[in-house]
Amino acid sequence: MKTSSLVPVLETERLVLRGHRLADFEDSAAMWADPKVVAHISGVPSTAAESWSRVLRYIGHWQALGYGYWVIESKIDGAFLGEAGLADYHRDTQPSVHGKPEAGWALKTSAQGQGLATEAVTAVMDWADKALSSEFPMACAIFDPAHAGSVRVAEKIGFGNPVMGSFKGHKALFLERALGTLLKGK
Repeated sequence: MKTSSLVPVLETERLVLRGHRLADFEDSAAMWADPKVVAHISGVPSTAAESWSRVLRYIGHWQALGYGYWVIESKIDGAFLGEAGLADYHRDTQPSVHGKPEAGWALKTSAQGQGLATEAVTAVMDWADKALSSEFPMACAIFDPAHAGSVRVAEKIGFGNPVMGSFKGHKALFLERALGTLLKGK
């Protein structure tokens, strides 16, 4: 199936990150319908229609903004493991994240707890350091403060400056990371 040449393919020791294809819908929808995956993201499993819109939004980010989300695949067997990337959702947050690409990631339940999120998001942010730093000095990430695993991932790859704020009427933890400062020694 067709994939956009706008999306660079990133490779790590165990992973291939590539652009979304329409054929990824079923795997993406299954992941976002899993209550364990969404527990600290939205708290509500996504419908098939919401997941379809999400896949189209991921593809559209690359077309409109020159950055977006990747599918995370196993290098061994090509299995869908999750999604990671950067987005501009025009979220109504306090504090505002306007002008900062927002990093995000989700792994299907069976892929969690193996260091794969750290590996994938490190590749994403290394790419962003090279590709986006001339346009954006900072990236951000927003978390449910109780999502300790994702907060640890973010801190490992250089996100810091924690600020408590709000998103959709709920407490949210905001972290940021300077772009253009490649992290060495990982």
